Amino acid sequence: MVKITASDVNMLRQQTGAGMMDCKKALVEAEGNIEKATDLLRKQGQKIAAKRGEKAATEGYILAKTDPADKLGVVISLNCETDFVARTEDFVNYAKSIVNLALESKSDSLEGLKSTALNGSTVQDGIIAMSGKIGEKIELSSYEKIESESVIAYNHPGNKLASLIGLNKSGENLKEVGKDIAMQVAAMNPVAIEPEGVDAEIIDREIEIGKEQARQAGKPEEIVEKIAMGKLNKFYKECTLLNQQFIKDSKKTVKQYLSEAESDLSVTSFNRLALG
Repeated sequence: MVKITASDVNMLRQQTGAGMMDCKKALVEAEGNIEKATDLLRKQGQKIAAKRGEKAATEGYILAKTDPADKLGVVISLNCETDFVARTEDFVNYAKSIVNLALESKSDSLEGLKSTALNGSTVQDGIIAMSGKIGEKIELSSYEKIESESVIAYNHPGNKLASLIGLNKSGENLKEVGKDIAMQVAAMNPVAIEPEGVDAEIIDREIEIGKEQARQAGKPEEIVEKIAMGKLNKFYKECTLLNQQFIKDSKKTVKQYLSEAESDLSVTSFNRLALG
């Protein structure tokens, strides 16, 4: 029987992140072969991930970050089953490493990011290995990026909510303004920057809801359409970013706040991720 040393176990643990006992068991089964033991641990992780595939991964860690030039920003949601796991050092550090990789690779899609190499394997393989180690379903559920003249990231305390916004101008004097708008996006969850950007399906749904509400209130059919359009305009004010009331001063809109900060300053894009 091949002798398994503590050094061998520790080496495998460093390579895979698996627990000490799991590493020892894999080495025994692989007769001391590190490569075979690594494959065994990966298969174990795949089995656990498959077994827990139907579980709901509604907890997790959301993180937004920009590159040093503040021209590129990314936000990811790494999900798990329990808040306990979401707060562990290994889980948080892996989420941070994914964000740093996304900034470095400038991945264009979630699937592209999952297939990118990280710590000797792909991101997805690393997630499977972590699932096997922890015993919970883990998934990288969301990834978004923004490139603009200036990008600002906001992470709400607790990392269950984060946002990114892009501005059409840059400068030290605009960083605080950008942070305010990123917080606005996090707090008010707009559906678009301006009414022109609202999805047609959303508009149609809001009009139909407005019509039905008017009918249920007993309004004559000839004015139902007008009432519905009035409600749609109210929706635009409440749900499009530049027309929302500014959270730090309800007497002005976000658009007014931006114009007061600097002429022609506007938001080019935004993203918001939240658990649940």
